[in-house]
Amino acid sequence: MSLLVIGATGTLGRQVVRKALDEGFTVTCLVRNFRRAAFLKEWGAILMYGDLKLPETLPPVLKGITAIIDASTARPYDPYNASVVDLYGKIHLIRAAEVANIQRYVFFSILNAHDYSNIPLMNLKIQVEERLRKSTVPFTIFNLCGFYQGIITQYSLPILDQQSVWISSESSQISYIDTQDIAKFTVRSLSVPALKNTQYSLVGLKSWNSFDIIRLCEKLSGQRSRTSVIPLVVLQLARDFTALFEWTKNISERLAFAEILSRGENFYDDMIPICQIANISSEEITNLEDYLQEYFTRVMKKLKTLNYDLDKNQQDVTF
Repeated sequence: MSLLVIGATGTLGRQVVRKALDEGFTVTCLVRNFRRAAFLKEWGAILMYGDLKLPETLPPVLKGITAIIDASTARPYDPYNASVVDLYGKIHLIRAAEVANIQRYVFFSILNAHDYSNIPLMNLKIQVEERLRKSTVPFTIFNLCGFYQGIITQYSLPILDQQSVWISSESSQISYIDTQDIAKFTVRSLSVPALKNTQYSLVGLKSWNSFDIIRLCEKLSGQRSRTSVIPLVVLQLARDFTALFEWTKNISERLAFAEILSRGENFYDDMIPICQIANISSEEITNLEDYLQEYFTRVMKKLKTLNYDLDKNQQDVTF
């Protein structure tokens, strides 16, 4: 089976590429910047130029492709409106997939999106879901929540660097999951007929709020955090202000999404059904405690090595 991965340089996309290559798939990556994607070629992937903002670049890339795994999303700092990538670009991709007779299209949506259809980012995901259901392409939709990798940048690194950790005054319970586990389920789904034209959630086995994560990071790192609490009303004001200007609309849409995650709600779903269908044991899903323990252990080991080298160099200079 030949795969086309969209968003292959992203946090999730690169894990999908690596897992698919490890499983023996031929993997092609749609890229805009070959230099930025050079590491994917080193892994064994094929790089082809394409851009969701330029529909005419998509059909040539689909030649010989069996399945599409779409892990792309617009970034807050992109100069164009998020809908250009997250809606119109994907609709053009689905149309091209229909013409190319693609056998499976895997799309990543957001957990509980239908409960927040007034939020732009959620609404874009819902529209793509609806377009897939109307298409002739067999699809699999996975609802995602938060990634462990995001916890590193939002919580772990600031605590290690003794910088402020910014959190909302009302913290939702979020079922974070390792992107490697998402990649495992995604690649497995391609060979499971029962997952054609279905939608399941891929989340962690336990939900966490910001305060729980901070306490865990403090325990594992042995350092105290400097926590700064942002009142929910500040997020709302920032969202409304950035919505006033065309060049900051993407930021406004992401702030609206962040506001949802700050309302004290629970973003969780049962993983037992998808585990059974994909024949993947829930015990194979990495828990957050083990993930962060491994991360802090690696960091602390590197710091000890660095301090040792610095001390040795100072001694050599002294003598």
